[in-house]
Order: sequence, then C-alpha cells, then structure tokens
Amino acid sequence: MKPASTKARGARQTGGVTAVSGGLLLAVVALCSCAAVGPKYVKPKVSVPDAWTRATTSGSPATQDHSEDLSHWWRQLGDPVLSSLIERSLAASPDMRSARAKLREARARRRLAGAEHFPTVTGSTSISLSKTGNIATSDLYSAGFDASWEPDVFGATRRGVEAAQADLEATGASLHDTQVSLAAEVAVNYVELRAYQVRLKIAKENLASQTETLELTSWRAQAGLTSSLDVEQARANREQTHAQIPSLETGLAEAEHRLAVLLGLTPAGLHNELATEAPIPSVPQQVAVGIPADTLRQRPDVRAAERNLAAETARLGKAMAARYPSFSLSGSLGLSASALSLGALASSDAVSRSLLTTLTAPIFDRGRIRQQIEIQDAVQEQALVSYETVVLTALKDVEDALVSLANSRLRQEALTQAVEAARNAALLARQRYTVGITDFQTVLDTERTVLTVEDSLVSTEADGTTALVQLYKALGGGWSPDVASAPQKGHSK
Repeated sequence: MKPASTKARGARQTGGVTAVSGGLLLAVVALCSCAAVGPKYVKPKVSVPDAWTRATTSGSPATQDHSEDLSHWWRQLGDPVLSSLIERSLAASPDMRSARAKLREARARRRLAGAEHFPTVTGSTSISLSKTGNIATSDLYSAGFDASWEPDVFGATRRGVEAAQADLEATGASLHDTQVSLAAEVAVNYVELRAYQVRLKIAKENLASQTETLELTSWRAQAGLTSSLDVEQARANREQTHAQIPSLETGLAEAEHRLAVLLGLTPAGLHNELATEAPIPSVPQQVAVGIPADTLRQRPDVRAAERNLAAETARLGKAMAARYPSFSLSGSLGLSASALSLGALASSDAVSRSLLTTLTAPIFDRGRIRQQIEIQDAVQEQALVSYETVVLTALKDVEDALVSLANSRLRQEALTQAVEAARNAALLARQRYTVGITDFQTVLDTERTVLTVEDSLVSTEADGTTALVQLYKALGGGWSPDVASAPQKGHSK
C-alpha cells in the first residue's frame, strides 16, 4: 500500500486542527452565555415623606392634589412674551446645543460599546514586483482576509455595554435637567426685568411728586411763609429719588442682556421686544404640587444621579472581570500567486489559511487588578452617596420654595395695605402743610415712606413670582422628551 502523499497528510492535519479549534470555539461560545461577574444592579430605595410639610402653611396657594402637567408650566402664568422667550431659549440656547451634542456623543459611545461583541474583519491586498537590471526576476500577487474575536466569557464587554447604556440614559436626563434650569432662569430674569420696569416707573412718579413739593416750598419761601431750609430739604429729598433712577436703569439693562444671551442672541438682541413696560406675571390662586414621590420621579437630576450609579456599578463588574482569563480567536484566509491569473489564484497551492486560539490569564501584577477593583468600588460608593444627596436636595428645594411662596403672599398682602395708608398719609401731610397746620418734616417723611413701601411691594410681588418659578423648577417641571430628540442645527440625527 502506498504511503499517503504529503498533500493528503497536510489536509488531514488541517482538518484535525480545524476540528479541535471548532470544538474549542463551541466551548467558548457556551461559556459566553454564563452570567457576567460583578454585582447585579438594584435601584436603591430611599425614604420619602408622604406629603409636603409646608403645603398647608397659612397663605400658601399650594395644594397636594395630583400634580398638573409641568412640562410647559410657564403657560399657566398667562404671559405670551414669557412663553415665547422660554420656548425660543429651549430651541436656541448655547446650553441646550451643548447638551444635545453630549447626548449624541453618549449615543455613539453606546453603539461603540455594543460593537465589541462582534468580530473584526479586515481585508488586504498587495503586489510585489522584483527586477534586476532589465530582467524581471519575480512577481507576487496576494489578497486575503483577517478576522479576530474576543469572546465575552466573563461579561466584561456586557458590563461595558451596560455602563454605556446607563451613561446614555444619564446624559438624556442631564439634557432634561438643562431644560428645567434654562426655563427657570429665563423666567427669573424676565420677572426681574419687569420688576425693574415697574420700580423705575414708581421712582419717576415719586420724582414728579417730589418736584411738585419742591415747587410748592419755593413759592411759600418766596411769599415769606416758610424758610429756605424747607426748600433745601425738599431739593435733597428729590435728588435722592433722582439718584435711584440710574441704578434701576442699570439693573433693567443687565436683566435684558442676560435674557438675550440665554436665547443665544447678542446682548441688545431683545431691546426692542422688551422695551414696552408690562406687569409682573402674577401667581395663580392654586398650584398643584402632588406628593414627594411624584417629584422624585419627575426630577431629571434625580434620574441622572440614579443612572450614574447604575453605570458605576456596571464598571465595577467590568473591573472584576479582569481577574479572570480572556480568550481570543483569530484567523486568516489568503490567496497568493506569482502570476495574476484566474488559474493561478484558483490553485490549491495559492490558498493559505490559519486559525489561532489564545488564552491569556493574569498571573502576577503586584495587585494592580485588585487596586483597580478597590478604586471602582469607591467610585461606585461615591455615586450612591451622590444619588442620596440629590434626593434629599430635591425634597429640600420643594419645601424651601413652598415656604418662600407662602411668606411672600403674606408679605404682599400686608404691603398692599401699607401702600394705601402711606399714600393717604402723604396726601394729608401735603394738604396740612399747605394751610400751615403741620411742619415740612412730616411731608418729607410721608413722601419717603410712599416711595419705600411702593418699591417694597413691587419687589415682594417679584419675589412671589420668583418663588413660584423656583417651585416649578424644584418639582422638575420644564422638560419634555420632544426637545431632547430635536436634532442640533448642522447635524442630522
């Protein structure tokens, strides 16, 4: 019997290697179906009160009914200009554009992490021409494919995907949090601008009234009915009021400039639109705040902190997987021939193939892996503490806003009565001074009181509306998913 040819023996050997490698591959794939190492994430439970302590405080318009739709809370204030400014800022603000870019980055990182599950295949081709003098000595043509794959036996890749998915969800929640903060910031600056306009009007009206008083004292001094002391006191009082106007105009301009920048405009971009005076948006009679559990579900910063905790927990599992062996499979298939022809490339001698299985396991690293696990465990604990802190802060924000809203309403009611009384006192003092029944100091005191109390009333009205804005922000109002899905200008989804 003839011995087997070299070619036949090579074929049997290749088949044997292929069979062994195929069996190993099936074993590795079976191992990949095992659970990933590391802790399984469970959303932490937090203790929250059943109701808001301050929702029933005297003077508070807040009720603990089911919270209304908070996604466009500014529409409840009934100010079309404010609604327009907020909605335009959500579309064009630099903060929103940056947040959308971060979301696109997180989506790409999630897809990148998922790609680690699949093999990598590359192709190559080459032509080598050798020539000595005028004589061609050899030509070599080759083409082939290389593939490599690292099976996820202990779940390191799965934990990486899990972390990337949680990062993506946290980034989406952070975008929503940007919406919440931006809407509130626009509203607060708008309220401040309207308050400055009203305060400026009050200062100018009081300036006109004090100018009349100065003229009155001047006529009485010319008639010999009073001394020049009254004239100088009246002038000093008038100029003090006059001096407040530039400061109010500065505050008005700065609020206008801040609003423009929030909308992505130049500082003077809203001047014509906001030049006409308008009242401060008023607080509704009732505001539904719901219960604390509703707020924690609604607030995007709480959800972002919880998703960050999930991501760090997954990374802890990925760090633990580094303690275990890793497998890699690589193979290549190529064609090579000395002549570029179909017959040459189709020959069995032109085909080359290989399959390599590699097992790598840590033996000695002087505690590097153990310390990496310790580091990530500490990072995960920090994320847990951060989440608990965000929850407590969310509850505190609502309680603070409820107290501020209730007390501003009580203060506003008292100041409204004080303004009426101060105006009556100033009118009576001037009448009595005109007929010589009272001295001029009384007139000065009552005029100063009118300006002070009227200005305080406007500031308190603004504080009340600002407290309402802060309450809506604390409740997590001002975001909606459709804004997050809007593509950034210059980029497609």
